[in-house]
Amino acid sequence: MAGTRRTRMSPDERRQQLVALGVAALADRPLEAVTVEDLAAQAGVSPGLVHYYFGSRQGLHSAIVRTARDAMLHATAPRPELPPRERLRDTLARFVEFVRDHDATFYSLVRGAASGDEEVRATVQHARDVLAGHLRDAFEEIGVARTPLLEVALHAWISFAEHALVEAAADPAVAPDELTDFLERSAIGVLDALRPRPRP
Repeated sequence: MAGTRRTRMSPDERRQQLVALGVAALADRPLEAVTVEDLAAQAGVSPGLVHYYFGSRQGLHSAIVRTARDAMLHATAPRPELPPRERLRDTLARFVEFVRDHDATFYSLVRGAASGDEEVRATVQHARDVLAGHLRDAFEEIGVARTPLLEVALHAWISFAEHALVEAAADPAVAPDELTDFLERSAIGVLDALRPRPRP
C-alpha cells in the first residue's frame, strides 16, 4: 500500500503554519512552554527546520507574539467613521469580545511584558503604544490637549485595563456589557483626573 503523500509547502506557507500552531498553543500553555520540538512534531517536520526558519526558540516566540499582537490590534482597530465617544465604546466592546474569545492568548501577551526576551517585551510595548494612541486620538477630538501628563495617564490606564480584562475573562459572572461600561467609565475618568482642581 502506498504511503500517504505529505503536502509540500512553500517556505512562507511552512513558516506561517508553524507560527499559527504556536499561536494556537497559547490557548493551553504559556509562551515559555511552547517548544520548538512540540511545534515541529505537530507540523511533521524536524526541529532543525524550525530553527532554520526562526533562528532560535526566542525567534520563534517573537514571531508568535507578533502574530498574536497583530490579530488583537486588527480585531480592536477603531472605526474612524464613528464619533469619538461612540468610537471609544465600540473599540472597548470589541476588546472585551476579543479577550473573552482568546483569553489565554491575551494573557500570554500581557505576561510577555515581563519576558526576559527584549524583542518580546518590545512587541508587547508596541501594542500598548498603539492602544494608547487610539485613546489619545479620541480624547483630542473632544478637545483634550496633548500633554506629558496625558501620556502618563493613557499608559497607566492601559495597564489598568489589561488587569481588569484578565480578571474578568476568568469570571463568567461579569457580563461583557458590564465590563465594557466599567472600562468606558474608567477611561472617561482619566479625563476628569487630568482637569486641574481649584486650590482652596
